[in-house]
Amino acid sequence: MRRKRGLSVLIIVLLLFTMFPLTVLSKEQTDRKIERGEYDTKDEVIYGNLDVNGKTKHLYVVNTFHMTKPGMIDDYGAYTDIRNLTDLTDIKQTEDEKIQFHADEGEFYYQGELQHQSLPWNISINYLLDGKKVEAEDLAGQSGFLEIQIATSANKKVNPLFFENYLMQISLTLDPSICNNIQAPEGTEANVGKDKQITFTVIPEQEEEFIITTHVTNFEMDPINISALPANLAIDDPDLGTMTGDMQSLSDAIKDVNDGVYELNKGITDLNAGASELSKGSKDYRNGLNKLDQSSQQLVDGSKEIRDILQMVNGSMHENMDVPDISEMKALPKGLRKIASGLKETANGLDMLQENYGKVYNQLDWVMLQIPEGSISEEQIQALYESDADAQVVDQLVKTYIAAQTAKKTYLAVKDGFDAVSETLKHLSHPIYEMEKQLKTMSDAIDQAMKNTEQLTLLEELQNGLSTLATEYQAFHDGLVRYTGGVSTLTTSYHKLDDGIQQLSDGVSTLSKGTGELYNGTKALQESTADLPGQMESEIKQQLEAYDFSDFEPVSFMSDKNKNIGVVQFVLQTERIEIEEVESVEEKETEEKGFWAKLLDLFK
Repeated sequence: MRRKRGLSVLIIVLLLFTMFPLTVLSKEQTDRKIERGEYDTKDEVIYGNLDVNGKTKHLYVVNTFHMTKPGMIDDYGAYTDIRNLTDLTDIKQTEDEKIQFHADEGEFYYQGELQHQSLPWNISINYLLDGKKVEAEDLAGQSGFLEIQIATSANKKVNPLFFENYLMQISLTLDPSICNNIQAPEGTEANVGKDKQITFTVIPEQEEEFIITTHVTNFEMDPINISALPANLAIDDPDLGTMTGDMQSLSDAIKDVNDGVYELNKGITDLNAGASELSKGSKDYRNGLNKLDQSSQQLVDGSKEIRDILQMVNGSMHENMDVPDISEMKALPKGLRKIASGLKETANGLDMLQENYGKVYNQLDWVMLQIPEGSISEEQIQALYESDADAQVVDQLVKTYIAAQTAKKTYLAVKDGFDAVSETLKHLSHPIYEMEKQLKTMSDAIDQAMKNTEQLTLLEELQNGLSTLATEYQAFHDGLVRYTGGVSTLTTSYHKLDDGIQQLSDGVSTLSKGTGELYNGTKALQESTADLPGQMESEIKQQLEAYDFSDFEPVSFMSDKNKNIGVVQFVLQTERIEIEEVESVEEKETEEKGFWAKLLDLFK
């Protein structure tokens, strides 16, 4: 009985000692579960399998916690299945998409499977063989001209932060033994072993379409790899000192060009005004020459008539000196005065012609001397045509330049003739005035003689005077004939010169309009580039700001309840396009087994 009681006590003591550590251990486990853990950041890597056309087939997320204090952690995500990738402890998932687990200090990883989850981008991949759309599953083993079209756009159903801030890279790997003459204008080509890798980049907020073309034989292709991560572009502020200095020099040069064009426009405007006056004066001068040329024959005929009368009177006086006809003598002074009046009108007309000719000639000479010497070569003209200047303005400038040079050469060639005419006109009227005075004196003398017919000595003096006058007038008449012939030649020549002057005036007028438009253009250019360095600096900063994502705060792809997000990136891959291998099935000969063989098979 005592032995039984002692045994019972011993058993109770052993049970107490056995239960005590278990109770302590259970309390430690409870404390461990309740204690909250802490982590510095959490990373998410979204892995995705796409079909050959870019459609999502399967997505899963690997979550990484950088633990700073061990304990319980809450995470959120609509996972269909979760798996601990760090240790063997359980991970719990509640109905409200909460994930709970215990993590030690360091890195803790777990994977979550997704279903019906969309990516931030719509990805479309199409294939055209010899210009016809082909289903990807029918493309393996085909040959011909292949075009691969890859298009990306924003998925409006997903948080736009990823589309607006993530940089996407799309990489294709092609075998040159299968793909020949690979063309990808917007891609970057690199050698990866024996293969060619084509990489396309999609910057944030951009929807793109890329095209790859190649000639293929028995086509196969490795999976297309697509990755996306925050566009943390490291762009240092550029040193704009030299560039802004160059831009300031350009701005100053444009201002100098504008000032030069202003002076050119002003000069051509003045030249146009002068050319217009010259054109008007030249036209009046031409009309005057025409009238003078038309009246030259009348002047010659009148002079011839005067010459004939003088010769007739002179001859009559010599033939009838003894018995002069008083009636004829009385009519002679009147005829002489009429001749003198005609000579005076002729002399006055020559004086007016000389005055007008001098004015027009001086104006013409001034305008022609303003035209610069032609020193522009054909090469310089061609270079001007090949510049960025307005082709119509350049063409008009060249035509006007050629017309101006032609007019100046023509003028210089006939300038001696103009000088000779001017000099001749100065001295042409004087002898006519002298003859007019002589005729008046002679007519007065005849009148006086007729009052006293007995003074025959006066008749003798008259006879000598008429003889001298007739002789001198013959020389004058010959000179007048030569003069009118010169006027006719001058009129014909001046017609050509006036045509050139009119063309010059028209060309200068058109040139003036062209330089006016040119000045308006250079003025607008100068005004728009006055602050070119500041504009350039502002534009560069604006462009840099468009690619500056330094203020981007990462967010969780799985839930906005997740905090302390470090890096979220996407790693996607399409299916491979490959030729299926046909397996050859070899029929195995069935051998009839004996008893011992069957017996041995029982122990295998």
